[in-house]
Amino acid sequence: MIDDLPGGLTARHLAEEDHARVLAVLDPWWGGLKGQAGALERALLLPRLYFQHFTTTSFLIERDGGQVAAFLVGFLSQTEPDAAYVHFVGVDPQLHGQGIGRALYRTFFALARSHGRRYVHCITSPQNTASQSFHARLGFTASTVKADYDGPGLDRVAFTLDLAADAIRPT
Repeated sequence: MIDDLPGGLTARHLAEEDHARVLAVLDPWWGGLKGQAGALERALLLPRLYFQHFTTTSFLIERDGGQVAAFLVGFLSQTEPDAAYVHFVGVDPQLHGQGIGRALYRTFFALARSHGRRYVHCITSPQNTASQSFHARLGFTASTVKADYDGPGLDRVAFTLDLAADAIRPT
């Protein structure tokens, strides 16, 4: 499924049984970003329905012992027939810089292309500068901060990648 992973890691599609395991890594991996409010916000972004209804477009990477190493939750837009959306991505901070996030995105891009999608969209919080830098390195174009995008006080930066432009930058 994903060929270019470091040794000891395997990839597969998400399953409903992965829900609690993925929720359990959110706080440690995000290092307390935005405190308790941020922890609640992250947990609310990943309800079980993503692990039930978007499994064929979402991925989990595990260590040999079965521990969660990374994940990507994405889907094909039902409203925009030329778009796909990356909803939530996480990589164990101990594995940052090893190409795992890039491999997840490349796999999702290939899936989106295979379904005739041209654009991939995603968002992040303005405070998550690491995410903003990562998306820029992949070739995404960022918006200015969109105030109250997800509700009062929930500002976001939106990203778009044109798959037809083959903008995915080399490692």
